[in-house]
Amino acid sequence: MIHDTLDNADRYASLHPLFPQVIEFMRSQNLRTLEPGIHVIVEKQLFAIVERVSARVREAAKLECHRKHIDIQLVLEGRDEMGWKPLTDCNSPIADFNVEKDIQFFNDPIDTWAATHANEFCIFFPQDAHAPLVGSGKIHKIVFKIVA
Repeated sequence: MIHDTLDNADRYASLHPLFPQVIEFMRSQNLRTLEPGIHVIVEKQLFAIVERVSARVREAAKLECHRKHIDIQLVLEGRDEMGWKPLTDCNSPIADFNVEKDIQFFNDPIDTWAATHANEFCIFFPQDAHAPLVGSGKIHKIVFKIVA
């Protein structure tokens, strides 16, 4: 997991061949005016999900993981207290991995919380279990899904 500010995004461009395109999208678009939903950036490789949702309490959060995608979760408004735990330490799956939706949820306790404010992002790799959308009030964010 990586937690940083949008000003430092260029530092991570070399971590994946599609990260520079994510960074360019972040900087070239008026992100706050994008409609909620899915925005395809590179067909079958990179898309963004714009969300405007009410936050949930920590007790309601469930860890999730993805095998096919890396998440870059950029907060635009509000505060998202994203939970994190190494996937290797998750031992209580709620159900089997859903290959079609590229997701699995866990009942394991969350080890670490990262309070992510506007213009900050977290990067979650397939080895990172994470629990987003925690806090109070509304959260406006974009989740970039990159094929690992």
